[in-house]
Amino acid sequence: MADQQEEEDLRMALRMSMQNSPPEPKRSKPREAANLATTTPEESRRLQRELMAAAAEKRMLATGKSVPASGSPSKSDSGGDIGTKEMEIKAKEVKLGNELSEKEAYQLFFMVFGNGVSKDILAQWSNQGIRFSPDPETSMILVQHEGGPCGVLAAIQAFVLKHLLFCPDDLVKAAQSTPQNTTPRRLSKNQYVASNNFAAFTENAKARALVKSMGEILFLCGNNKRAVIATLSSIGDGVEESEDSLTDVIIAQALEGLSIESASDLHKVLRVETYTTPASAYKRLEAIIPVFQSRMGALLFLISALLSRGLDCVQADRDDPSLPLVTAPFGHASQEIVNLLLCGQAVPNVFDGRMDLGGGMFLKGVSTNVEVGFLTLLESLNFCKVGRNLKCPKWPIWVVGSESHYTVLFALDTAVQDENELEARESQIRKAFDAQDQSGGGGFISVEGFHQVLRETNIRLPSEKLDSLCGSGFIVWSEFWQVILDLDKSLGGLKDSTGQMGQKIFDLYHFNGIAKSDLNGSQFSSGGETPMQRPRLTKLRVSVPPRWTPEEFMADVAVLPSGSAGAQPSGKDTEVAKPEPSQHAPLVDCIRTRWPRAVCNWVGDPPSIV
Repeated sequence: MADQQEEEDLRMALRMSMQNSPPEPKRSKPREAANLATTTPEESRRLQRELMAAAAEKRMLATGKSVPASGSPSKSDSGGDIGTKEMEIKAKEVKLGNELSEKEAYQLFFMVFGNGVSKDILAQWSNQGIRFSPDPETSMILVQHEGGPCGVLAAIQAFVLKHLLFCPDDLVKAAQSTPQNTTPRRLSKNQYVASNNFAAFTENAKARALVKSMGEILFLCGNNKRAVIATLSSIGDGVEESEDSLTDVIIAQALEGLSIESASDLHKVLRVETYTTPASAYKRLEAIIPVFQSRMGALLFLISALLSRGLDCVQADRDDPSLPLVTAPFGHASQEIVNLLLCGQAVPNVFDGRMDLGGGMFLKGVSTNVEVGFLTLLESLNFCKVGRNLKCPKWPIWVVGSESHYTVLFALDTAVQDENELEARESQIRKAFDAQDQSGGGGFISVEGFHQVLRETNIRLPSEKLDSLCGSGFIVWSEFWQVILDLDKSLGGLKDSTGQMGQKIFDLYHFNGIAKSDLNGSQFSSGGETPMQRPRLTKLRVSVPPRWTPEEFMADVAVLPSGSAGAQPSGKDTEVAKPEPSQHAPLVDCIRTRWPRAVCNWVGDPPSIV
């Protein structure tokens, strides 16, 4: 009997392997399984997956390598690589559709929510989908309806902006047509300027950017080796196989009465799939994106990221693994969650590297450069210091943190991160000085080392200045720098009669995904005007003036509010006209942690980071 069953399974696998297109046993097998009273739907689906994987392996072993089926694209076609490698991918991906073990489910639940989590917090995280705004003017913003999951949405939003604004080539190829004015303009080798016509992005382009962003984050968490995708076992493959018109019905039926209130609930409803190639993960995400758009989307994506990293690795990343990742009492995403999605590690701090506390104890920060960065209001309040890894990302996009919310700030021009003449010269001189500093960071060097700095940086000091600096036998950085600020540019200094050498002017945009009533965008109904719920988008003009005096340069102080008594220029040579007083909002304080002394102005309501 067993031999007969094995022979029947082999014949079924052989039939699937002979199909011209990728095998699709999941369409017919459930109907066959329905006639078997002793076979559950879960067992049936598991058998289908095993047979499909076995068939793919047999086919690859028989042919030696993957060969395009009749009618499939050849390698010379634009999509040939995907077509010829599809069976190879399926052969590798033999662990699809696994249920989360009971142990993993309990570890995951208590890692995220801890003990005694309130039903309100669980409801917040179980009722937030990953959806774009329906409002045309803010259609590229992911909308937030519930408090709590904003950290997850903001991180995804930042990557979506990266793909839409700066990396649209793959999206254009996939969609075959994207409006010309959404393509970034290359002005130089390293500078790009994206379009500000946000309403021009097609639904197809946005959907593909979302899929690319989610896949990129999951592989980042998986150390570029794997991505784990968590979905709902009650949905199975119904969404992937159904017509578009039936998708919402299938998801609504699966979510009816579904709630996550305990680790046991998590164990019952989750299904996890592991992918080892980006192409296979993107294909799967594209097929089940309606599941992530449903009310469980944000939670499912957080779980996917944690499982991609590995639960034990997540706990090892943290300074205090006993605390929940979702913080009480309001259910906000912790910094560890945001860092996991931005840099692939659930470290709790925002400084670079790690901080040694002595005695074998240290605090963990961000150890690598990132694609999109992070700024926080807490730095302006002196609660933390964001390192260069997060503050200066590859693309001019930042998640912005406040005490209770996460939003997104970005620029269309990558040049906003370039050093201006003053900043570049400062970096050059400081690097040369630090190379001669043998004091362990004390900020002073020997006379011999000082002369080496002058030669390397082409600084020609008058004899009286040189004698004054070298009189004590060592040179202090602060004294040296004040001399440089008052030294003419022709002699290698930074004295600039125009007062414009350190100035920058550029535009920033700020997204707040929390929907807000807008009467200007109201819709008419039989009951009268209905205010449109739309996210908030603000354009800011930012001017970064030069520092006024050597003293202010050293202090790196912020611009004081209008009418306040501030430091006055101490010398005629360094005095320049001060700008008009800027408008102020907490976001401006965040911007000044990246661009000190920034003056910001906008039209309309002030940007909100809460």
